[in-house]
Amino acid sequence: MYLCRVPCKLLSLLVIAFCTFTTFAQADEGMWLFTNPPTAAIQKKYGFAITQEWLDHLRLSSSRAPGGSSEFVSPDGLLMTNHHVAQSCIHDLSSGGKDYMKDGFYAATREQEPKCPGIEFLVLTDIKDVSEQIHSAVKARMASAESGKATRQAMSAAEKACSTEGFKCDVVTLYAGAMYHLYKYKKYTDVRLVFAPEFQMAFFGGDPDNFTFPRYDLDITFFRMYENGKPAHTENYLKFAKKGVKEGDLLFVSGHPGRTSRLLSIAELEYLRDVQYPWQIKNLTRRVNLLLAFSKEGAEQAREAEHDLFSFQNSQKALTGYNTFFANKEGWAKKQADEKQFRDYVKAHAEREKEFGDPWTEVNQAEGTQRGMFFDYQYVEMLAGLRGSLAADARFIVRAAQQRTLPNDQRLRGYTDSALATREQELFSDAPAYKDLNKAMLADSLADMQEQEPKNPSLLKVLAGKSPKDRAAELIDGSKLDDAAYRKKLYDGGLKAVEESTDPLVVMMRSIEPQALALRQKFDDEVDPKLRDGGAKIAKVRFAIFGQTQPPDATFTLRLSYGPAKGYEENGKHIPWSTTMDGAYKHAADHGNKSPYELPKSWMDAKGKFDGNTPFDVVTTADIIGGNSGSPVVNTNGELVGIIFDGNIESLPLNFMYDDLQARAVHVDSRAILESLQKIYHADALYEEITGASGISAAKQ
Repeated sequence: MYLCRVPCKLLSLLVIAFCTFTTFAQADEGMWLFTNPPTAAIQKKYGFAITQEWLDHLRLSSSRAPGGSSEFVSPDGLLMTNHHVAQSCIHDLSSGGKDYMKDGFYAATREQEPKCPGIEFLVLTDIKDVSEQIHSAVKARMASAESGKATRQAMSAAEKACSTEGFKCDVVTLYAGAMYHLYKYKKYTDVRLVFAPEFQMAFFGGDPDNFTFPRYDLDITFFRMYENGKPAHTENYLKFAKKGVKEGDLLFVSGHPGRTSRLLSIAELEYLRDVQYPWQIKNLTRRVNLLLAFSKEGAEQAREAEHDLFSFQNSQKALTGYNTFFANKEGWAKKQADEKQFRDYVKAHAEREKEFGDPWTEVNQAEGTQRGMFFDYQYVEMLAGLRGSLAADARFIVRAAQQRTLPNDQRLRGYTDSALATREQELFSDAPAYKDLNKAMLADSLADMQEQEPKNPSLLKVLAGKSPKDRAAELIDGSKLDDAAYRKKLYDGGLKAVEESTDPLVVMMRSIEPQALALRQKFDDEVDPKLRDGGAKIAKVRFAIFGQTQPPDATFTLRLSYGPAKGYEENGKHIPWSTTMDGAYKHAADHGNKSPYELPKSWMDAKGKFDGNTPFDVVTTADIIGGNSGSPVVNTNGELVGIIFDGNIESLPLNFMYDDLQARAVHVDSRAILESLQKIYHADALYEEITGASGISAAKQ
């Protein structure tokens, strides 16, 4: 049903959007840098003046979570994010007969808060423009391989100089390389679980309701950050709003959108259309089918696979929605017209041609190279043919052993000191590694690679004349990498220990490392620097014509977006701006109270014991994309009024453009969070902590 109705709805939306897209910033578009928010536009339209103090408080109250966003909500390190962002921890802690995904979790005291294995949260404490420093490393007449190396070295040097104990520094590429910012993050690595509802309620409606509205999901989880064994003191945190949201209220979202494709050239869009998206959708469909089959083998198998299955189904649906963009002739013609306008602007004057050259040809060449190496790169270097957590650990151990022998600025990106600390924490954690699941994933990915590239030299080395299933069983059953202590000993032993290891996964990864590194080198020399150089020049043409009227594409770094709470029209029907908690019971009844529309026992027992008219899930016009999950939604007072967890189906084209006609961000209302904690889950200590911080109660909402 979902897949049948996506194309027609998205195409009609895109037609309308692109027919009106005559300038680069329409309506409330933008995932804005905190260093360059659209203060004048917001004040003109909404009469609200953003202050630096307001921005700094929101930035320091926000946090980057593994794969998503989050926010502090008390001075004692209490942090809130989505259940689906927190799933890896909830899933990993569910052992010894416990199933926190199914039953939920609540620590009534701090002594009962269990530590999550191998994850970290980051707070952006400082932003520095290092564009000149990075650009000056590239000298005139450098070949692309040389310029790419010089850029990487300059980025690594800036990160190294910035990093100190307890902090992590990343150089962020903006506008394809026209700008570089150095982001300094405070790290929290002692992360403990405080509260999580049942998966059944956090993802109520399941995959059928994903990317839809109305919704009735309590997609929240609370963690606490610790330092030196004690709850962290967080001076900046978001207080729950004293007054609830009403339709039309201006709201702000502070989060970490993952990636958008709005500023890409035609060649880059064609690469997504022709190569990347078709393969990704096909591959995700295969992985979903594998996990569905694995889950049918038993209750334990279903539990082991549920986190990955949720993630793959979500990605599959999102990419399918993104891909519909390319079927829209009017939208595509507008993209081509925009690029022609840029080209004509450059060609109109000899001085411009001298300044900008022909960056589009440079990007075209890079994309041609990338097309030619796509499958080798994906299956070997990106491990699409060697899937599973144990295979990934083996690759990291093998590569890190060699990379750590090099000076920091000579290493591959991802293996510098700043980056290694995060990966080491994951590697050394005691998160469970399920061998049967790893065998199933490795066997299927090897079979996939065999179908696509039967003569790939790395594949032939890995299989060693055996079937994918038999070879996967041999590699996984014979490996000790599921033991965290063994992984740490091998990693700490350095290059000598890795070269002498007889662990079959390590031996296998050693055997294909030359081809993998050669592919990585080719990408770093012939693709990445040309995309950077060409993309940066195109961005400068954009600046010359329009100024910085549109923010850079998303890069999984902190951004600010905004817009009012607002309903919309769909197929002649008005969709209200919010649902209510009582509506969840009706939604369940309308679907026969059967999975995935079966409410958990906690909600059935609490029926009639809370205010059913409490707003539950809310839609706004705020500009979001994947990665914004867990982002705080705040009012003009900087108070928390909700938490982003999804977008509706019409929001998927936001990957390529912004439109507020039907596209909506979906968040859980803060009033539903408070009502649920107090009257359904009886999480009294948690309720008192977050309401005491702001001196409010559910009754005052």
